[in-house]
Amino acid sequence: MATYPNVSSSEFNIPKIRFTKLFINGEFVDAVSGKTFETIDPRTGQVIARIAEGDKDDVDLAVKAARQAFDYGPWPRLSGSERGRIMRKFADLIDENLEELAALDTIDAGKLFGWGKAVDIPQGADHLRYYAGAADKIHGEVLKMSQPFQAYTLLEPIGVVGHIIPWNFPTSMFFMKASPALAAGCTMVIKPAEQTPLSALFYAHLAKLAGIPDGVINVVTGFGPTAGAAISSHMDIDKVSFTGSTEVGRKVMQAAAASNLKAVSLELGGKSPLLIFDDADVDKAAELALLGIVFNKGEICVASSRVYVQEGIYDEFVRKLVEEAKAWVVGDPFDPKVRQGPQVDKKQFERILSYIEHGKREGATLLTGGKPCGEKGYYIEPTVFTDVEEDMLIAKDEIFGPVMSLMKFKTIEEAIKCANNTKYGLAAGIVTKNIDVANTVSRSIRAGIVWINCYFAFDKDCPYGGYKMSGFGRDLGLDALHKYLQVKSVVTPIYNSPWL
Repeated sequence: MATYPNVSSSEFNIPKIRFTKLFINGEFVDAVSGKTFETIDPRTGQVIARIAEGDKDDVDLAVKAARQAFDYGPWPRLSGSERGRIMRKFADLIDENLEELAALDTIDAGKLFGWGKAVDIPQGADHLRYYAGAADKIHGEVLKMSQPFQAYTLLEPIGVVGHIIPWNFPTSMFFMKASPALAAGCTMVIKPAEQTPLSALFYAHLAKLAGIPDGVINVVTGFGPTAGAAISSHMDIDKVSFTGSTEVGRKVMQAAAASNLKAVSLELGGKSPLLIFDDADVDKAAELALLGIVFNKGEICVASSRVYVQEGIYDEFVRKLVEEAKAWVVGDPFDPKVRQGPQVDKKQFERILSYIEHGKREGATLLTGGKPCGEKGYYIEPTVFTDVEEDMLIAKDEIFGPVMSLMKFKTIEEAIKCANNTKYGLAAGIVTKNIDVANTVSRSIRAGIVWINCYFAFDKDCPYGGYKMSGFGRDLGLDALHKYLQVKSVVTPIYNSPWL
């Protein structure tokens, strides 16, 4: 496998880190405690900058600012078209700072710089524009009552929202959550992951430049057990939206219930199946299967980590998959030849390697990969196991890395049973030329999104979220907007009307 983990990125001028403090009520401020923490470059393991470490006291200040902005400020009271205008200005500013923002996500999260410039950062701006277009189309219904009453519904912003976002897609997740909440008229406290705080603070700066009023967007950097827990349990937050592990999602939900019964939406873990049937184009299926597990270094909740191949093409598929995996280029994410950068941090790097060792000990066959690569940084080869049993840890647990479990099936019924044999239900993929097979299987799998002859086909208009222990609530599409709205019914009597 060609690897370039130590390629110099001197050809690209790494930007100076401009924002390292908390953003509360329109100002960058130190943490109340004065504490800071290190954010690390996963390409090298070296410190990029020290970031303000917010905790409960800082969350209290941020919530106070958000509550003031919601109860008395202009944002919820602006017309939808005016909110949309400011959101579009925000999007324009993102476009103007495209390269710097992409570089921040690369040095902080190990994401491919070219992909960031072409997809992740523009996608954030696109989310803003999509929901900006919806902001002036929020309306209720006139109801037909069975008694002499006039009734209608209002859709009102839910209030102060706490967004807790993960480290794998710092920009995409920021705007998947903030954009619909802004369009609805909510105010918010955003806690980015401690591994990837840099772009979130930059977006706070751009929000202010765009004209979003003080207190509407607050960003508190810090750790989950302190800042995240303070958001989940805060008595003056009306809703919390969390993306992350199922384990932490359970804690968020418990804290929400134990405090003020705030509304909760959770997008959690996954162990997504990809089912490849005998009639599939083997070359395309192998490409899709590999992409499904190594895209974003496997640090994606919908990764197709369980690949089931029908026995008629299994051997041919294995040969092609190994060929594709060995040609996959791992290395410095600033290098345009590279397809896979480093894992986000040392902890995740070691976690993935420990699962690879589990797979070996449990008797799975390591087909290719399985080793770290490079003299520094957190790089791991694309890894494929065969002879995997359903009860092995590598087949059950979300590894969140470039590790595939490859299995064989005979019949459609067996494939469906295997696909559903998981506590998760986030995504699934099907590769077949038979429309009847595609229809039957897609309706039989318990997952929030099913891709047929494609994978990772996300779109701002297409909602996604989980079944089972992958959570509840939907991101993207108009379903996401309605997460941040409440329905109020208004009823008045009518007298002497010729009709009801």
